[in-house]
Parts: sequence; structure tokens; C-alpha cells
Amino acid sequence: MVNDCAYVGETLVKYLPSDVTTSYLKRSRGLWDKTFGLAWKILRANGDVFHVHYLLQDCYLAAKFGKRPLVGHAHGSDLRNGLKHRVWGRIVRYNLENCDKIFVSTPDLLRIAKEYRNDVEYLPNPVDTHLFYPNPKPPRRYEKKLRVLVASGSDWVVKGTDIAIHALSELKEEVEVSVVRYGRDFVETLALAKSLGLTLNILPKMPHEKVREYYWDSDVVIDQFKVGTLGMITLEAIACGRPVITYLSSEYTEYSDFSLMNVNSVGKVVEALRNVSPQLWEAEYQYLNKRHNPEKVAERVHDVYKALTQ
Repeated sequence: MVNDCAYVGETLVKYLPSDVTTSYLKRSRGLWDKTFGLAWKILRANGDVFHVHYLLQDCYLAAKFGKRPLVGHAHGSDLRNGLKHRVWGRIVRYNLENCDKIFVSTPDLLRIAKEYRNDVEYLPNPVDTHLFYPNPKPPRRYEKKLRVLVASGSDWVVKGTDIAIHALSELKEEVEVSVVRYGRDFVETLALAKSLGLTLNILPKMPHEKVREYYWDSDVVIDQFKVGTLGMITLEAIACGRPVITYLSSEYTEYSDFSLMNVNSVGKVVEALRNVSPQLWEAEYQYLNKRHNPEKVAERVHDVYKALTQ
């Protein structure tokens, strides 16, 4: 297993069958670790299967070094942005065409990758239910102000954080809003909230294994309103027993049985917040358990590994 994204690789390793022995080549964003250090680690690595997250330099080096069979796992920016990049585009296309298997983590990536090969597979992101699970702090039954957590990083273009702030400002007498201090538009988000008279409780960024505390302390979690696909924040918050309001596009048939669709405007977010209920979470959790169960996802990955090594 090489590199990671949103802890998907880490979760897969944890839930793969016990007869699979895994070597995990993680890296930082430092220049050495992204270049020569990475190349040295991959060159020395041995395995029956090589599974690489992101179709960028990690995957390219593994292919060039003849590490086979090679599974390339696309997670978002590598295909959405990387293919358009003057330098990275060539590398991403090479990886798409030369891996023995390609997984993509969201349905929109499936459409992009299938322009280069037909055997691409959508693999729903697994949720680590050892870390994220319904727990002791129940919602307050909504008799007081609704505790809202804006959990994704402040990013107006990719996440639509400005849409969330505008919607919450229309309900400012009915909600208590918390945001996590991260994201490229965090300062702008604070300024927007202040201009709209919305008070924000600012939370420090936490290690991944402690984020569940934020979910448990909320009544409802808000994610993103731009991409139209399920993110890990949504999945982990649902796993923690909290309903989530996010934008899923009905154009993706993979989401046809999700309970809340096409919430992508201020008015729709306001309406969704006013209709938050335990029943919403129950429907979302049913979908999560059906599609993103870590044992089921890991079993599918294991089947692919076996097929590639026969």
C-alpha cells in the first residue's frame, strides 16, 4: 500500500483478511518524501500486489519500476484537476492507461476515468467503524437550539462553505454553529458570518482519531455543497450517529437510494435544516451500512488482489 487519501488506505489495511500481510509506504508532503525518498522506498518494496493512492508521482514511479500487478486508486483532485495540468496531466494519463486495475472513490471520477479505459471500478470509500460509531452523547432531541457543525474545511469554490454560512444566518436564532479552523477561505468565512450577524464557535483542527468528539457534540453536521458526491466527512459523521446535510447530485445513479438529494442552494439548505430529525439519520445510516461497510469494501479489494495474482 503506497500513500493514502482520507485514510482510505489505512482503513483497507485494517479490514483486509488476516491472511493478507501489508507493507505500508506512507509519505509526508515534504520535498524529499515526495521525490527521491519516495522513489527509493518504492524501488526497494516487494509485494504480490501494489496498491497506490492518487494517480500522481507515486503511481507513475511504481509503474516505471515494474511493480506489478499495480492497482491505481483515484480520489478526486488527481482526475478532476490533475488531468488538466500542463505537467501532471501526462503522468495521470500514463497511470490510467498502464495500471492493471483502476479504482475511483466517487461516481464523477468514474465518468472521467472511463474516457481512458472501460474497466474502471467505483469503489465506495470504507468507513472505519472502529473509530467512528454512534456513541454515548445523544442529540438533544432538538428542543433547544440546533447544534450545527460545519465540518469540512472552509473552501467556497470546492466545498461551498459560503452557501452554508448564508443558510445558517437565516436561522441564526435557532442554531448554535461551530466551524473547524482550517481551509483556504477560513478568514473570509469568518468575515462573511460576522457581516450576516451569525456567531461562530471556532474549533481547533483535531487528529483524525479524535474528530468523532466534534461529531458527537453536534446535532447535525454540514459538509459540502459543490461537488455533488459523498465525502469522508459525511460518511464518518453518519457513522457517529449524526444526520448530515450535504449535496449529492441525482445525476449519479450510485446515490439513487440516498435519502437527501440535490441540496445545493441556500434555500435548500435552510429547508433541510428545518427538517432535521432522527429519521433522517436512520435513513442515511442504512445507506452507509449498505454501501460503505468496511468489511464489504475490503472483501471486494481482496477479490481484486486475488484475481490479479492468479
